[in-house]
Amino acid sequence: MLEMTREEFEELVAEALDRIPPELTRLMDNVAVFVEDEPPADDPDLLGLYEGTPLTERGEWYAGVLPDRITVYRGPTLRMCDTREDVVAETEVTVVHEIAHHFGIDDARLHALGYG
Repeated sequence: MLEMTREEFEELVAEALDRIPPELTRLMDNVAVFVEDEPPADDPDLLGLYEGTPLTERGEWYAGVLPDRITVYRGPTLRMCDTREDVVAETEVTVVHEIAHHFGIDDARLHALGYG
């Protein structure tokens, strides 16, 4: 398995977030991004997870709720990648994939766009 500290991985996630176009990040609302070492035991290969209410499903009822949560998992990413460059690329795909869920884009559409 490729070695990378949690701090190094968190920096890659931050860099991936920085590459999201500003016109999109301005539209993101009430969402927080986290890095965890491992996903839930029932899905050990999960690279990222979006939990919350997509922007497309929010209505006038949406107020006073906790932020949506995007989690990127370090362990499975490092286990599937052979090089640091692979980790950089996979992290970026994962971050974009989870942000797309925040915007209401489903997995089928993401796979069609190459963000599977």
